[in-house]
Amino acid sequence: MTRVLLRAGRSPFTLASPSEVVQRNLIATNTGNLLFSDAVWKFLSTPGTEITPNRYRVDPGEAERINDEYDVFVVPLANAFRPSFRRHLKNLGDLVERLTIPVVVFGVGAQSGVDYDPAPMAPVEEEVRRFCSLVLDRSPSIGVRGEFTERYLKGLGFNDVEVIGCPSMFMNGRDLVVHKKSGTLDASARIAVNVSFPSGNIPGSTIGDGVINRLVDAALDRYPDLVYMAQELKDLELLYWGDVSEAAGESDPVPSLRTHRLLSEDRTRLYYDSPVWVDALRERDFAFGTRIHGNVAALLAGTPAVVLCHDSRTLELCRYFDIPHRIVDDLPEEDLGGLPARLYEEADFSAMADGHGERFDRLVSFLDRHGLDHVHRPDRDGGLAFEARLAQVRHHPGVGAWRGGDDGDLGYRMAWLREADKRGRARAAAAEAEVRKLTRRVAALEGEAKRTRDLAEELARTSKRLEGLEGAAAETPYRRLRRSGGRALRRLGLRG
Repeated sequence: MTRVLLRAGRSPFTLASPSEVVQRNLIATNTGNLLFSDAVWKFLSTPGTEITPNRYRVDPGEAERINDEYDVFVVPLANAFRPSFRRHLKNLGDLVERLTIPVVVFGVGAQSGVDYDPAPMAPVEEEVRRFCSLVLDRSPSIGVRGEFTERYLKGLGFNDVEVIGCPSMFMNGRDLVVHKKSGTLDASARIAVNVSFPSGNIPGSTIGDGVINRLVDAALDRYPDLVYMAQELKDLELLYWGDVSEAAGESDPVPSLRTHRLLSEDRTRLYYDSPVWVDALRERDFAFGTRIHGNVAALLAGTPAVVLCHDSRTLELCRYFDIPHRIVDDLPEEDLGGLPARLYEEADFSAMADGHGERFDRLVSFLDRHGLDHVHRPDRDGGLAFEARLAQVRHHPGVGAWRGGDDGDLGYRMAWLREADKRGRARAAAAEAEVRKLTRRVAALEGEAKRTRDLAEELARTSKRLEGLEGAAAETPYRRLRRSGGRALRRLGLRG
């Protein structure tokens, strides 16, 4: 029995409620993580393998236990080489340094702009060098997502780098078939949009100029059956908890508030189980947007998708897999409402399909080279047992905007608010105690400062008085007499 520790939030066979996902962040802030971790889980699901998710827990203190209990640590990653991931990358390095078992890294990427400038990674270069060195001490190579990451790591001196793309694209194995259901999109088309909105965590990003917001607004007007498929934890929290934006009269051009049309018109869904996510996209005619895994999920469903690339992490994957894409900066401003139809009509999936078999073989070679048993070996089933077992699981159907009332989680919401109130009051009490402590300290320092000022003033007075005494001492009668006598002796020639 091979025991695999897999970097993943949970098993794809494990049910979770929205409250659990929110409470424990089982999606690591983004549902895109589900696709590649579930894909790797499927690859490794052989009869002789036992897989355990690490639930994204990285504790170097557990290295000894991991060495005892597992045979290999498999680490699917995405855009991990970025400054905002620095602390986690350091922790991963600290853990790997203490491991004696093999460590296999899938699909890691560096993050910059579409110009592939490596400068944004400079703040995290030390952590990247250390992490890669440690992994390569325990593995024959590192699997990266595309050309940019390969070039970046080779520039740092690492030659044992293999471009294998993202594992999520191989969820269906060697086959990847995408069909257009019609030649054009009319107003009745069922559209799925996935969007990344401005974030300080995206070096070189060009999505903050508002064109994506305007495109979504225009598409909303053009296509009544348009659904926004959200992916982030903050989106799930907004759908699940709601907000007070309507009562407060607040608005935002992005769907960060419930007053945005995508939420107020109930046109937003979030799926945190990959089979349900892919199934939902089978019902769509076209998907587009800036989310790479939102579009990958559509392609896995056989639904045409076009990626709007705004950074290196999306662009290098599109180039590697020949996924139809456009650069956000190059999008035309005129007739944004008609842009989805033009993207659909221009999209050509033949290169993606024709090259998929060769790319799949490259992934299989990577698995073999790292000694991983997998379902795509000639004597294995290609993942049929995994799919059959997955089909028996009743996953959550997806989350829309909560409209009030008891949806089964009202008790949890009330309990969470009560606990949040307790935590808030505890934090407030601790803050008040700290304020009192600091106030006393300030008073003490002010007292010391006053004493210091008084001492300085006393010293100045003493110095002035000393100067006066020295001047008075210089004019004593004895000294005046000596000076007068000296002058008389010099006149008589008795003193030089």
